[in-house]
Amino acid sequence: MRISHLLSRLAVSARSFATRSAAAATLAGAVAVALIAPPAHADDHVSLLTSWYAQAEHGGFYQAVATGIYKKYGLDVTIRMGGPQVNGMQLLAGGQADFLLGYDFQVLSGVEAGIPVTTVAAAFQYDPQGMMTHADVTSLAGLKNKTILVAGSGRTTWWPWLKAKYGYTEAQARPYTFNLQPFFADPNVAMQAYPSSETFQAEQAHANAHFFLFADDGYPPYNTTIVTMRDTVKNRPDVVARFVKASMEGWKSYLNDPAPGNALIKKDNPQMSDAQLAYGVAQLKKLKLVTGGDAATQGIGTMTDARWKKTFDYMVDARLLKPATDYHAAYTLQFIQNAKVMP
Repeated sequence: MRISHLLSRLAVSARSFATRSAAAATLAGAVAVALIAPPAHADDHVSLLTSWYAQAEHGGFYQAVATGIYKKYGLDVTIRMGGPQVNGMQLLAGGQADFLLGYDFQVLSGVEAGIPVTTVAAAFQYDPQGMMTHADVTSLAGLKNKTILVAGSGRTTWWPWLKAKYGYTEAQARPYTFNLQPFFADPNVAMQAYPSSETFQAEQAHANAHFFLFADDGYPPYNTTIVTMRDTVKNRPDVVARFVKASMEGWKSYLNDPAPGNALIKKDNPQMSDAQLAYGVAQLKKLKLVTGGDAATQGIGTMTDARWKKTFDYMVDARLLKPATDYHAAYTLQFIQNAKVMP
């Protein structure tokens, strides 16, 4: 009986040892896998505030959401529409957005006012702003005897440049109220225009109109820039770098096949028609707003010191900016130089 009891206890001990050994082996295996595989992290959530209602000019950013490009770079991106009553710079500075689709003049004026913002990429190599005229006008120089419709924002951006370059006068300017009827009714009226908006409406109305892009005559600023706070650049440089690269990949994808991005644009802005989106994409390609200029050789979104200096010089000459403003604080090239998303 003693021998039987002893054998029984040995059997139990053996089973216990085997169980502990198996558990230890399982634990060791789990540790090994954990050391080999990178830990799973939730995507970094960031928000982007656009400059206007959703449209083709924002297509690359919507495309990066729609096709999973942002997800590929570990980003969970929410896009919020801007509009005429939205103060994007104020919302950005107040922490209500991580990134803003901005404009060089806006950022330089912010820097002058002491707002710590900076530009990290420029989706558009040129400002899409231009002039729509009737068919008798063959260049921007041919507007001396015309009435020119100018919105309030134009007074502090392109209008001083146009006046200085071509000798136009304040007497020619009239307010632009975003109504095209004065243009349709009077052959002596010219008006500010965007290539995907007013020109589309003119085409729909079968008006024989010309469009002149200011950038073709030397107007210097970039447009549809990615703007963020300097603290974001300092404290979250990896997020900024990934957002910039993914956004530029979004633009490359959008110009190749805009359907996914357009579906999200229409979801945010149901007033945007398929016809206007198609027209807008065609204009982006025709004018090479994304792929032209330095982007052709340096990558989509690129910026240069020389271009920022030209914009700064113009603003100072036009008395739109104080000469003492540190324009270098308005941008950084560190992220876009490493993105290298070629057209």
